[in-house]
Amino acid sequence: MQQSSPAFLSMRLRWLINGLDFKVIFFLFFVLPAAILGIYCHGQKISYFLRPLWQSPPKPFIPITHYYHENVSMSTLCKIHGWGTREYPRRVYDAVLFSNEIDMLKIRWKELYPLITQFVLLESNSTFTALPKPLHFAMNRDKFKFVEPRLTYGEIGGRFRRGENPFIEEAYQRLALDQLLKIAGIEDDDLLVMSDVDEIPSRHTINLLRWCDDIPPILHLQLKNHLYSFEFPYSHHSWRASVHRYKTGKTKYAHYRQTDYILADSGWHCSFCFRYISDFIFKMKAYSHTDRVRFSHFLSPKRIQDVICKGADLYDMLPEEYTFKDIIGRMGRIPHSYSAVHLPSYLLENAKEYKYLLPGNCIRERG
Repeated sequence: MQQSSPAFLSMRLRWLINGLDFKVIFFLFFVLPAAILGIYCHGQKISYFLRPLWQSPPKPFIPITHYYHENVSMSTLCKIHGWGTREYPRRVYDAVLFSNEIDMLKIRWKELYPLITQFVLLESNSTFTALPKPLHFAMNRDKFKFVEPRLTYGEIGGRFRRGENPFIEEAYQRLALDQLLKIAGIEDDDLLVMSDVDEIPSRHTINLLRWCDDIPPILHLQLKNHLYSFEFPYSHHSWRASVHRYKTGKTKYAHYRQTDYILADSGWHCSFCFRYISDFIFKMKAYSHTDRVRFSHFLSPKRIQDVICKGADLYDMLPEEYTFKDIIGRMGRIPHSYSAVHLPSYLLENAKEYKYLLPGNCIRERG
């Protein structure tokens, strides 16, 4: 009984501690807990920084030089690309999955409007992460009356399978978009633009591809990458947008690499370019990479606003690169740019309405 008394246990503990080296105590009670906390908070950064050790870069694209000047004829442009010139242009279908990017969709459609045969848009009442969402396009359809005669719009019910890999729901919606394209009347050799709403091909790029003969059956488009607005250009690595010469039974709507060929300098990718802070929070919780929201404070409106104005990363992540040189070279905040040259014309024509997308206007509305 005496041996189990508090005094005896305290004595045993003192003997144990006295028998330990101070360095061991310091390691067990200070260094080890700090290391565990550091790995918990920054494990993703460590993993991304060590990426070159466990993952090789993908096969490089074969770039196609892009020639353009507004005063050069189309026949000359086709010729210097090594392509022939058609007697009449191909029909063009622009197909997108829509979430909530109302402003970006309008800028996109205004940029492409003169060239598009049919605008095809599919909207779901579910996010890729199985969260219910309003049908934002349906609620704002009156803002897009200019495309109504050439619009094929579809709605699809979400599967709402919580805990499922978000890319499965995304693939399900892209498959439904294939069916909507058939309803829209697409035919063999029509041009099909496959890209997210915020991946905007330039008007002259699509005009070139619809007028030139013998272009590759599939071309990825190299887009200038911007984050939050056109104030923060950070790379030319955006490649997922693509243009296809449609082939029945073979062409499938996708958002991954489908060819080795990429046309240089073909437009703009403006990621997380939202007017409202609430839209940032929605996308962070809704899209396929929701696992990047590691801590609840990432969704704090004040933090998000600070991150936008600094040009920092919403998820506090390191760059997704494959060499230590590229990782280190792109670490830190994105430098501000004060150039608004060669942006979508509708954006500049309506600069007051869309000033939050232009340099010097980082403050967002709460929404």
